[in-house]
Amino acid sequence: MFKSTKAFSGFSVDNLAKAKEFYSGLLQISLSEPSGMPILRLHIEGSNDIIVYEKKNHTPATFTILNFPVPDIEKAVNDLSKLGIKFEQYEGEIKTDEKGIFRGGGPLIAWFKDPAGNILSVIEQH
Repeated sequence: MFKSTKAFSGFSVDNLAKAKEFYSGLLQISLSEPSGMPILRLHIEGSNDIIVYEKKNHTPATFTILNFPVPDIEKAVNDLSKLGIKFEQYEGEIKTDEKGIFRGGGPLIAWFKDPAGNILSVIEQH
C-alpha cells in the first residue's frame, strides 16, 4: 500500500513565530509558510519537507525528533554554542561530556532543544 509513497514527518510546537525564528533564523533552515495554513514547511535538502504546526496544548517530545548529520561534531557544537544553544547534559547509560557530546560508542552525538522543548541532535557522519 505505501511502497511508492513519499512519507513526511511533522511535529508540534507551542509558538509558531518562535519556531520560525529558531529554525529559519538561528539554524538557517530554508522554510515556507503555505498561505492560509498555520504551519511551517522545513525544506530539508535531499529529503521530504517536515511540517511544523502550533498546538495549544503542546507537550515536548521526550525523544529526538530531528537529527542533523554533521561532518565534525566538535565544530558543530562549538558553532551552535556560540549562537546561544545549550546542549543537554545526560548521566547514566547515555553520559555526555562537558560539551554535551555522547562519546560512549557508536556515532558521536549531542542533543539540544528547540524553543518548544522538542529534542534535536547533531550527529557526526563522515
